[in-house]
Amino acid sequence: MDHNSAGEAPLEKPTSDVDAFEAKMKIEMREIGIPPRPTILVQIEQETDKDEPDFIFLARLLSRDVALAAGMIKVANSPYFSFGKKVPTVQEALLVLGLKVITKTVSGLALQQVFKHVPNMERFWDASAMTADVAACVAKKLGRTIGIRPEDAYTFALFRDCGIPMLMNPFPEYREVLSRANNEATLPFTAVEEQCIGLNHAVLGAQLAEDWLLPEETCLAIRHHHDREALSGSIEIPPRSRHLIAVAQLAEYLIQLNSAQSQTNEWRKLGDDCLACLNLSADDLPELSEYCVSSISG
Repeated sequence: MDHNSAGEAPLEKPTSDVDAFEAKMKIEMREIGIPPRPTILVQIEQETDKDEPDFIFLARLLSRDVALAAGMIKVANSPYFSFGKKVPTVQEALLVLGLKVITKTVSGLALQQVFKHVPNMERFWDASAMTADVAACVAKKLGRTIGIRPEDAYTFALFRDCGIPMLMNPFPEYREVLSRANNEATLPFTAVEEQCIGLNHAVLGAQLAEDWLLPEETCLAIRHHHDREALSGSIEIPPRSRHLIAVAQLAEYLIQLNSAQSQTNEWRKLGDDCLACLNLSADDLPELSEYCVSSISG
């Protein structure tokens, strides 16, 4: 996404302040702190692992949290899951989504709640949700040719940039790093972060995803989602991880084409490799964009 969605970019600092700013931002990952896996994910997993999971218990468990309950119903009614009939309750949402999807869906919904103390992140979460919606539509459209299910694309897109709020809260100055990285035309986004703070949001996000027990392929995709070498195959990661990266990056680009969101340089750096990874060409994008717009608006 446009990482400036995490708040407005500050005014440029005088050059004399840059060295002091970067010195202050030299931090170690251990000083950040990885949010623990929410208890409700453990409870859901324990129930879904049973030979005969209790849907009524799961529905009651999820219904205790109004935000999670509303989120589950919204996802179940989304164009890539719904079968035309709107579901009004958590219990019906569980039946639509199925047991295998529940934990992934709730993980994504719980992510925003974990970082609710981080201020001025509304645009960031809105952009994440939109990218997740479009990524799921892209995955549905491309179907089995890429081996990515809509729910996997959706979860990955939600978690892809979760390292950003982890850095934002203890270091408000990080917003300036995001602005510089967004405006960088050649260096990888994460390389700019590394120069400024000694680590990057992709590494932090992958660590959180690992701690939350997301699939290894998803964790690897989060870790490498700004690496052109991962898309091209120079960095060896599973094909599904490459496809997740490409689908989410393509989704972000389609959103930028169809909205007033500010353009970033990421598609210029990664777009050709994303299209090659998905066996697409630029000529395929108008039809794909129209499909996503009609699916989401419909």
